[in-house]
Amino acid sequence: MNQQWDNESKEALIAYRIQRADETLQEAELMFNEQHYHGAVNRLYYACYYVVMALLLKSGIEAHTHAGVKTMFALHFVSKGIVPYEIGKVFSTLFEKRQAGDYDDFIMCERSDVEEYLGQAKLFITNIKSLI
Repeated sequence: MNQQWDNESKEALIAYRIQRADETLQEAELMFNEQHYHGAVNRLYYACYYVVMALLLKSGIEAHTHAGVKTMFALHFVSKGIVPYEIGKVFSTLFEKRQAGDYDDFIMCERSDVEEYLGQAKLFITNIKSLI
């Protein structure tokens, strides 16, 4: 994504990514309510991913992979104390849970765990939006 953005385009893309985060969080809630826990975890991760992508763009930081996004977020925001460690950990946890749910066999998602992730993701997204 090596491209220069004019301010208007950059702000439009940031707004779009925030909107995607909000919509994807709603999808996660719907899946949770219908007891599709693997799908809910997937959507929770992506909701957080979209808002982190908005933050990185706002900050002029590039990342080209999911692992890169996680690394750049940790390096520029968590390690510097801009985002508290416990808040930042939510993104890493959801990254790992999404990976396991999508690619590993016999992974079980319990309702209570997903319910906790849902609350954590909402807090995470609110925190990151406040930085944007």
